[in-house]
Amino acid sequence: MLAATAVTPNIAAGDWVGEAIDLMGTRVSVDLWHEDEQRGRELVQSVLAEYRRIDERMSTYKDDSELSRVNRDAAAYPVPVSDELFELLRRALELSAASEGAFDITYESVGYLYDFRAAVRPSSGEIETRLDAIDHEHVRLDSAARTVAFARPGVRVNLGGIAKGYAVERGATLLRAAGVQHAMLNAGGDTRVLGDRRGRPWIVAIRHPRTADAVITRLPLQDEAISTSGDYERFFEEGGRRYHHILNPLTGEPTEGVLSVTVIGPDATLTDGLSTAVFVMGARRGLELIDRTPRYEAIVVEANGTLSYSSGLTAPTD
Repeated sequence: MLAATAVTPNIAAGDWVGEAIDLMGTRVSVDLWHEDEQRGRELVQSVLAEYRRIDERMSTYKDDSELSRVNRDAAAYPVPVSDELFELLRRALELSAASEGAFDITYESVGYLYDFRAAVRPSSGEIETRLDAIDHEHVRLDSAARTVAFARPGVRVNLGGIAKGYAVERGATLLRAAGVQHAMLNAGGDTRVLGDRRGRPWIVAIRHPRTADAVITRLPLQDEAISTSGDYERFFEEGGRRYHHILNPLTGEPTEGVLSVTVIGPDATLTDGLSTAVFVMGARRGLELIDRTPRYEAIVVEANGTLSYSSGLTAPTD
């Protein structure tokens, strides 16, 4: 079902309703249980509408999005933004500080030069001339004025490492307010489950990053979020090297040493951002960050095949 996680809902005729569409450069979906099938379908559409709204506001691929306006103008003057975008930028910068810059939305200052579908990457010279623009401290937020400014020209931001998690968390909030108790929402590698599968936990399989149709483990979840970042999501290979979309802010090049990171916790916005941060930090430093973050756990698949777990998880026995 998903590139990063595989979840199979226990479908019962007339009670489980859902839909999947292509959006945000990936497949997004919602499945929920409702006693009134028609009302359930209406709620599915309300979640999809919320996904679309967030994409319209925060996509860097839409010239008229609020985030694109920030990227165009914030180096010239402070740009007023919505409370929603301001708060998500604030949370992203908080994670940047907590991860010592491993999570950095200004990676886009170099990242926009990569085209993974067309197998295009910037030259070392192009990276070098733009690398100084990658620094989360270049992003200046004014809480009183609700504005965003960039400290220097060339800075660009991208919320791709946190916005999909935010979208499914927002969808879950809408469903919870409507009284839905059992649901699964997904956007690419980010999944949020409400409640359980009507008496049983949701079983989430974490895919093997190198072997198609294989899994490294399965996790029983109830009312949790889970996000996976992997070097297999968007990539191309050239000269024996894999160029993927998770860039190291220090180099402007794809992070090496980790194949995938899965983070579990109560908020999909944070599991999304943490999975990227841990990927860049590597197993040792990344899991130290997780252990400092209450109620969050992680599984790291390193390039040498080693599986590492945060302190609240134990390795499977078989």
